[in-house]
Amino acid sequence: MERFYEVMYIVRPDVEDADVDKLIAGFEQTVTNGGGHVRSTEKLGRRKLAYTVRKFNDGNYVLMTIDADGKLVAELERRLRVSEPVIKFITVRMDEEQKRLDKIKAIRATRKKVSAQPAAPAEEGHTSEAAPVAEAASA
Repeated sequence: MERFYEVMYIVRPDVEDADVDKLIAGFEQTVTNGGGHVRSTEKLGRRKLAYTVRKFNDGNYVLMTIDADGKLVAELERRLRVSEPVIKFITVRMDEEQKRLDKIKAIRATRKKVSAQPAAPAEEGHTSEAAPVAEAASA
């Protein structure tokens, strides 16, 4: 059963762009050879890390969104783990998250918005509290 995953990994900052492209192509090839489908791949660029990882303070971030089964994701994670240029990675299953977000949107769509209703018109004979105070101050 194929599920939707996001795989984000961080490549060492001293790796050349051409080598990063080869690395990305290799991981995409792993997914397609295993029977999965790569939805998209984004190079997010070089960013500062929150903490030092393997003596690096920044890295090149790459985000892949894939459709795959569990065995293929396990194989991809194994390759990410043994790949020397990859210093950190995380895989998140997004189909459950998408179901949760769709459920929240459906609940919010059924609720009546109070701010969207027009304000009730004020009565003409009724004066505001500020008017008597202003009259008393001028006297």
